[in-house]
Amino acid sequence: MTIADLSTPNWVRWWFRGAAVYGALALLAALAQMPPADDMLSHLGFIGTALAFQFAFWIIGGDPVRHRALMPAAVLEKLAFVIPAAVLAAHGRIDGITLAAAGIDLILAAGFVIAWRATPPA
Repeated sequence: MTIADLSTPNWVRWWFRGAAVYGALALLAALAQMPPADDMLSHLGFIGTALAFQFAFWIIGGDPVRHRALMPAAVLEKLAFVIPAAVLAAHGRIDGITLAAAGIDLILAAGFVIAWRATPPA
C-alpha cells in the first residue's frame, strides 16, 4: 500500500467496516460483564445504542462518498467514550483494559476524521 492509496475512499471503506467489526465484538464481550441488576438497564441501553452505531459504521463503509455526512457523527460517537475515559484516567478511576479500549477508540476517531477529509463530497 502506498501513500496515494491512503488518500482514496477505498481504504475508508475498510476503516469503517473494520471499526464496525471491532466495535461489535467489543460490545458483545461487554455483555459477559453485566453489572448488578440495579444497573443492568443502563448498561444494556449503552450497549444497544453503541451497537446501533456499529451498524452505521458498516453502512458508511459500504459507500463512503454517499454517507460522508455521517462521518462527523462517527467521530462524536467515539469521543463520547474517549473523553469520559480520559477524565476518569486523570482521576485514577479507570482500569487498564478500559483505558486501552478508549485508546483504540481515539485511534478510530482520528481515522474517521482523516477518512472524512479524504472522501470527496457526493
